Amino acid sequence: MKSTHRRNATATGALLAAAALLTVGVQAGSASAQPDGSANAAAPKGQPVRNPGALPAQLSPSQRAELISKAQSTTAATAKELNLSSQEKLLVHDVVKDQDGTTHTRYERTYEGLPVLGGDLVVNRTAADRTQSVSKASNAQLAGVSTAAPADAPAAASTQALDAAKAVGSKADKADAAPRKVVWMAKGVPTLAYETVVGGLQDDGTPNQLHVITDAKTGAKLHQWQGIETGVGNTHYSGQVTLGTSTSGTSFTMNDAGRGGHKTYNLNHGTSGTGSLFTQSTDTWGTGANSSAATAGADAAYGAGVTWDFYKNVLGRSGIRGDGVAAYSRVHYGNAYVNAFWDDGCFCMTYGDGTSNNDPLTSLDVAGHEMTHGVTAATAGLNYSDESGGLNEATSDIMGTSVEFYANNPSAPGNYVIGEQINIRGDGTPLRYMDKPSKDGSSADAWYSGVGNLDVHYSSGPANHWFYLASEGSGAKTVNGVNYDSPTSDGLPVTGIGRDKAQLIWYKALTTKFNSSTDYAGARDGTIAAATELYGAGSPEVNNITDAWAAINVGARSNGGTTTPGNVFESTARVAIPDSPGPAVTSSVSVTGVTGNAPSALKVGVKITHTYIGDLQIDLVAPNGTSYRLQNSSSDSTANLDKTYTVNASAVAANGTWKLKVQDKGAADTGTITDFKLTF
Repeated sequence: MKSTHRRNATATGALLAAAALLTVGVQAGSASAQPDGSANAAAPKGQPVRNPGALPAQLSPSQRAELISKAQSTTAATAKELNLSSQEKLLVHDVVKDQDGTTHTRYERTYEGLPVLGGDLVVNRTAADRTQSVSKASNAQLAGVSTAAPADAPAAASTQALDAAKAVGSKADKADAAPRKVVWMAKGVPTLAYETVVGGLQDDGTPNQLHVITDAKTGAKLHQWQGIETGVGNTHYSGQVTLGTSTSGTSFTMNDAGRGGHKTYNLNHGTSGTGSLFTQSTDTWGTGANSSAATAGADAAYGAGVTWDFYKNVLGRSGIRGDGVAAYSRVHYGNAYVNAFWDDGCFCMTYGDGTSNNDPLTSLDVAGHEMTHGVTAATAGLNYSDESGGLNEATSDIMGTSVEFYANNPSAPGNYVIGEQINIRGDGTPLRYMDKPSKDGSSADAWYSGVGNLDVHYSSGPANHWFYLASEGSGAKTVNGVNYDSPTSDGLPVTGIGRDKAQLIWYKALTTKFNSSTDYAGARDGTIAAATELYGAGSPEVNNITDAWAAINVGARSNGGTTTPGNVFESTARVAIPDSPGPAVTSSVSVTGVTGNAPSALKVGVKITHTYIGDLQIDLVAPNGTSYRLQNSSSDSTANLDKTYTVNASAVAANGTWKLKVQDKGAADTGTITDFKLTF
């Protein structure tokens, strides 16, 4: 599969560098294990959670609707309490309630009636309805934004969007609808903008839903993201299972009435609509072989059902949106389509049949992955780009893995690899590895300053690695017959707290702490806060997940410990930086005596005296000429720079001459490189 283009995933998703998967509704009979029916099932027997009140309450659809209605009726008072401007209004997106009565209400904002993209926030209130804290996607002030745009701005926005869509393979000659005027707040200063959506197909056959944001006054592209998130039955992957079905006259249908009415449809190699609902005269579906169209249907229905049960029985969530309503599944999409995707627009999951139509992408972890894209859209709404996009994909991998373990199916035992059954690569290897993500050849093992520039399916690597370390710990071990050997970026060991606790902490952070622009640092803060509420400050759980973050180069260890410094190579030669439009200058260090390639977490220390560091564009240049962008020029008016960057330089040899390249991109200021240091 080709990589998808990185961008916001509040709408849809895909498994490969283009897809994401949803699921609803089927329970495994002999192939599934049922927990005790409450959120407390996330705690292993004999190890009760420190604070059961912080667990998510299991709400009925009507109870959730009542909470949303109550919150919506008080939005004006909430806006006043938060000191929002008179031009702003709040709209309730979701409400999550804990067992102790604490509520976490997620709001979207409008400004003079325009949607504010990146303006979402979460208000946390006690059972007594007192505000405890507020988490905002952006802390910028939303005021003084003119909503008047040039007359030609919509046409310019459409042209910009069509050009961007053509770059990803779409042949659409017009946008799906007229550009929508919005306030763009996700990156820096709030800006009047247009959002344009272009459809068609991407270059790998995945439906296209490209959102392009353009500045209403200048016509410049500000951002773009892909809306399609590409992650008794005789199934192909999970053996013989029990499916939830219904009767219609003398026939049976794949309609799981017990799980929100999840339906499974056969597209019969079509690419639009719903095709036909699987219907037959007997209640035995498929043969286990791909020659039977119902086999893939059985896999999809089973995966949807187990995922529904996992979210409801373990995490207290009734359906993707928490409203008890099922999505639906479509199988046999296209011809030899090697992907699967979740589309929030149709609220459905879609599965291709794989290379030569031999390996449908309907395995259990794929189903859990896709359904979770829907959960993320309904809660944190993590933007499908930059670091938040990687966290979006990792969330689907984390919960897809958790679903697989929950099912306890001997034909598809739980493991920490993704897509091992669907043979995407054609050589029987998994799509992704959680214990050491770089084994797939593209994913990052640890955070570094440029990780957000990777495709979201590869920038998910550090968070997937965190989940493995938090669950199982570092080093070599065997789980369910699979061997793992997980490293740490700081060289120090991590002790796991168990998968049940790790998945609960991540879910609580997703639904009550994360927002649309959460990055890796924010994910660390959110999970530590969630673990503290669940297990108490200073508990082994909090300390261990903190150490797992440090082990992927995000923050310090719980005891403040750091790794022993490695080989340090430093230049203190002073290099003058000419004012713009002057040329770039370099400071060099010669690295010798280091075996093999540079590390995946190479530390780059930079000290520069300068009166306006936002003028500076800074790169690290490896001995083979590979360039790593450390900093783009910006509007940062701070004087002087003293910062350590982290770079994944594992693809290049360590020994040789490394250069720090600096160029002043703005007039009226000069400076000097005073120190350049590499720590291997």
